[in-house]
Amino acid sequence: MWRAKRPSARRTQLTSGTLGFVAGLRSQLPLTLLAVAANGGRFARTADGPLSLLRSRGTLAVLALASNGEMIGDKLPFTPSRISRPSIYGRLLVGGIAGAIVAREARQSTALGALIGIAGAVAGSYAGYSARHTLVNVTGFPDFVWAVSEDALALGLGLALIRPYFKK
Repeated sequence: MWRAKRPSARRTQLTSGTLGFVAGLRSQLPLTLLAVAANGGRFARTADGPLSLLRSRGTLAVLALASNGEMIGDKLPFTPSRISRPSIYGRLLVGGIAGAIVAREARQSTALGALIGIAGAVAGSYAGYSARHTLVNVTGFPDFVWAVSEDALALGLGLALIRPYFKK
């Protein structure tokens, strides 16, 4: 991962689950964050095959556009609920992929990483949905305010996760 020695299983699982949680909040963000980490130094620097695409600036640009598009689209009144079937399936898929990527980079079980990422995505999806609706009802502030706050939470959490992957 980011050091010569293998990261602990606990750290890998925490990262996989948290990236899954981020996927539950903003489905396009975890892969974008992994591409940022890969372009920033120490993540996936020896990866081959499809994972080597994370090091591509083109991939990073496409993923960043997708993430920004989702953040804009999330505020539109006709955007479907994140817990509706098509939406949640996408979040589970991205959470599982992100968890598997983190586990593969750490040379640990990709299946376990994927399952933990999926579990995180379920938690993030339902927690984000419930929190946002509750906050709108309790505070009277418009949904837009809480949606932007959720963007900040997802981005802050994700950036904190990938910070160790950068060269010092």
